[in-house]
Amino acid sequence: MKFIKFNYNEKESYGLLENDTIKFIDGDIFNTYIVTGQTVKMNDVKILPPTNPSKIVCVGLNYLDHQKEMNEFTDQFPKLFIKPNTCIIGDNDNIISPIGVERVDFEGELAVVIKKTAKNIAKGSARDYILGYTCLNDVTAREIQKLDGQWTRAKSFDTFAPVGPVIETDIDPNNVLLKTLVNGKLKQNANTNLLIWNIDFLIEEISKIMTLLPGDIITTGTPSGCGKLEIGDKVEVVIEGIGTLTNYLVGG
Repeated sequence: MKFIKFNYNEKESYGLLENDTIKFIDGDIFNTYIVTGQTVKMNDVKILPPTNPSKIVCVGLNYLDHQKEMNEFTDQFPKLFIKPNTCIIGDNDNIISPIGVERVDFEGELAVVIKKTAKNIAKGSARDYILGYTCLNDVTAREIQKLDGQWTRAKSFDTFAPVGPVIETDIDPNNVLLKTLVNGKLKQNANTNLLIWNIDFLIEEISKIMTLLPGDIITTGTPSGCGKLEIGDKVEVVIEGIGTLTNYLVGG
């Protein structure tokens, strides 16, 4: 299933996306809901970010080729950081290049959406806490990241977490193709079977550190090929079975 959140006639709703038709949902996708008889065409709505998390928990350096690309290595435990929910924008929204920032980079990633409150998840039980999967662009002010040494400021500007367009419930997250294109040119091309730490491990370990809440996002790291965006660029994160997240870089 593909859950989609959208604005139609100035009202926010959830629905199920089938081809180009959205079937309205009444209720809570994180608890109980019913599919109503009302439908609308996808082209007639404004797509919204598919979840409003309390936090975005990010995993850095989770592909070996990206570790080599960045000349930064870790093999003991995933490098974790947080993006605030004020970073979030949806499909076809603009990424705003902050004033004074010279380099804004794209980083296409597979992200996980948490279904229910999770703390100290038992080994082998992670899938019970997953609602589904979506695309995320971990936008980064690269020169600030290098200057600071830690990543919070570089990763936390408003609009620096495009996410969507849907939450897909029925894929194998440890074996999907991930691509990022800039102005139609392929920049990143990988499979999540190359993740150093797989999704089950990430969720179990993160839940030992912090309580995960319904709607929270865990994003799993970017492969090699991330790079600089220029004002006016169109960036697309394409994940097999989920779809395409499209955004544009504009000046601040």
